[in-house]
Amino acid sequence: MRPNAVAVSGRRLRIAIPAGIFPPDIGGPASYVPRIAEALVARGHSVEVVALADDPAADGVFPFPVRRIRRRMLRIPRMIETIQRICGLAGAADLIYANGLFIEAAIAAVLTGKPLAMKVVGDWAWERARNQGVGSPTIEEFQARRQPLRWEMIKWLRTVVTRRADLVIAPSRYLAGIISAWGVPASKIKTIYNAMEVFPNPPPVSLPPFRGRTLITVARLVPWKRIDALIEWLSVRSDLRLLVIGDGPERTNLELLAARSGAADRVVFTGNVSRQEVMAYLQASDLFVLNSDYEGLPHVLLEAYAAGVPVVATSVGGTDEVVENGLNGFVVPPRRMDRMAEAVDRLLSDDALRAAVADNGRRTLHSRFRWETLVEQTENALTAISPERKSRP
Repeated sequence: MRPNAVAVSGRRLRIAIPAGIFPPDIGGPASYVPRIAEALVARGHSVEVVALADDPAADGVFPFPVRRIRRRMLRIPRMIETIQRICGLAGAADLIYANGLFIEAAIAAVLTGKPLAMKVVGDWAWERARNQGVGSPTIEEFQARRQPLRWEMIKWLRTVVTRRADLVIAPSRYLAGIISAWGVPASKIKTIYNAMEVFPNPPPVSLPPFRGRTLITVARLVPWKRIDALIEWLSVRSDLRLLVIGDGPERTNLELLAARSGAADRVVFTGNVSRQEVMAYLQASDLFVLNSDYEGLPHVLLEAYAAGVPVVATSVGGTDEVVENGLNGFVVPPRRMDRMAEAVDRLLSDDALRAAVADNGRRTLHSRFRWETLVEQTENALTAISPERKSRP
């Protein structure tokens, strides 16, 4: 990547980035935000991040300031503090680029008069309903069906906040369609695929000895990732073990399920680990599995491709825009563990097929999901809504 090069406007942007999750959290936005911020800084722009954190004193060295807010505060005081922090950054910035904290970012944009861009990787109204065990099981049903009054109000708020943005970046055509159905003009929506930059191989991790094969999944531990179904299936497969990389509100329930099902010795929970360790765990595994009910465009598939690990994933959301069934991975219907098991067994029983799928995954990554392309497209889109560009005739 070219250092100190501003590709579009010839001027350096000052960008405030609110983020709902940030390292050491695990998840798509937690991976994306520090990388895009670092890339924009390398291209001569100025970036400051404000993020929620379990530990406001969390470690991490970044080439931009990070201001953390305690996640476990009461909601209203936390929102007030977050709005104040975003306003403080936005006051000296050209624009706000929100990766989460959308309500707070929208209010800050109104208060400061600054342009607002959002990267929307899902429907936070649906995610909140699913976390509370309410609402429709799929994101599509949540859009189409009338929900209880409280959730209809939250859906309305999500729509109003998203329409307030000057730019909405979606990581897949699938998710762009969801956002468009909220009434966001097509002229405001830009699809920019997630991408993965290449970096040196990490040092290997040490795993306990095991005679069978090792599967891995990397996710924030929330209900729609369906890791519980993987654990239940694993309870009758003594030839397999599962590495669960990540943390989240479902972790305790999943650990209890592993113990009850008799699979506790074959399900390894690592919690949140560094990006380098994620890659090391991927490289130490035989197969990556993603059993999700919903994905905007799963960045973790690109990480698996980069690590050279074959993938099996459910055919949901933007996953089909990444995985070509039988070529660079296998896709199976959601909530069909029988089909997931068939795909896993097919790959594990055929060394040549597994190697070919892994090679094709690398080729897909390098041809369609190049990090340099994502950075340039993002920079172009942000520059287009900057005050100087918008004021030109």
